[in-house]
Amino acid sequence: MTTLFRKGLIGLALATTTALPSMAEEISWIYCGDAIDPVHEKYIKEWEAKNEGWTIAVEVVGWDQCQDKATTLAAAGSPAGMAYVGSRTLKEFAENELIVPVPMTDAEKAGYYPHIVDTVTFDGTQWGVPIAFSTKALYWNKDLFKQAGLDPEKPPVTWAEEIEYSKVIKEKTGIPGYGLPAKTFDNTMHQFLHWVYSNNGQVIDADGNIKLDSPEVLAALTAYKDIVPYSVEGATAYEQNEIRSIFLDGKVAMIQAAVGAAFRLKETGIDWGVTDLPLGPEAKGKGTLLITDSLAIFKDSGVEEKAVEFAKYITSPEIQEAYEAGGAAGLTPLRPSPAVEKMVAEAPYWKPFVDGIEFGGPEPLFTDYKGFQNVMIEMVQSVVTGSAEPEAALKKAAAALEEYK
Repeated sequence: MTTLFRKGLIGLALATTTALPSMAEEISWIYCGDAIDPVHEKYIKEWEAKNEGWTIAVEVVGWDQCQDKATTLAAAGSPAGMAYVGSRTLKEFAENELIVPVPMTDAEKAGYYPHIVDTVTFDGTQWGVPIAFSTKALYWNKDLFKQAGLDPEKPPVTWAEEIEYSKVIKEKTGIPGYGLPAKTFDNTMHQFLHWVYSNNGQVIDADGNIKLDSPEVLAALTAYKDIVPYSVEGATAYEQNEIRSIFLDGKVAMIQAAVGAAFRLKETGIDWGVTDLPLGPEAKGKGTLLITDSLAIFKDSGVEEKAVEFAKYITSPEIQEAYEAGGAAGLTPLRPSPAVEKMVAEAPYWKPFVDGIEFGGPEPLFTDYKGFQNVMIEMVQSVVTGSAEPEAALKKAAAALEEYK
């Protein structure tokens, strides 16, 4: 949608809408999921009690429709006050004047793990408040390592080892050594970006320059090509959660997954381990893709200032810590704290999900996120299926991304 079109919608909305006092005291929140989390429900009530006359009107919308609903309402000139969105969409929303900035103080920025604020920042301004965070680590099946004659207590540390172990497992057991998802699905791109950030690679820099066509990213795409023969057959038929299910059935030896897989593995008889993502030859340290979801504050709702206040309240350290507790949903903590240190000490499988943050990278922000995503998926699929060589696929994708930056 063009800015001119957006301005026309705003003008129409202003011309046909009469502000009512009662509406000014309600913040509508489009909430993604099957039900509102009990932690959020509790603290919404507390906020309302402290802000007399104000209410939070939560509308729970399924994940598949949630973001589209927020976009449609905003484009039609009747925006929600606030919506739960993938941070990857913030640049597109902002460029089309659908949301307002949510600047952070230096103290607020400093409270997060490194690079978290980068996931909601462009042009030096923050455009959302992080509310959910995900990182990945490498899970391995110790039983399959034993069957293949590999040391079950020594998972791969480098890409070269990961590819070699996958080959040995496939040849010795007949079971795929690695689960590589390549379905036409957003997490196909996400899974590849974990490899990019595990080799000090980059897609786009802070100034908007495309950096995809680089030795670091070429190495990641080449490693993808090299591991395909030892991965699940027909990788384009699977997205990451389907690959995870195969792992939980003991039918693949290694996968990249969030911490939620650890909770599911406890219910199986698999002897498993989880470790840092293996590193590429140019890695400067442990890395991972840093994916956040955020609260976006929509323009022309009439309650922008109060919505910003509430968004920062509901994601404040105490509340956020309670929301993230447990981990079954696959959330990595957004902020370091004594509680996180205790959690890692008591359940060591948490460690790689936190350690990868330091050298991790944000989900790239583009003005047309779906366009960007489709280019990346096509690039990965072309290499996985053998229809293109990594270097040619990378150059083609880098050129195509210029349209969406």
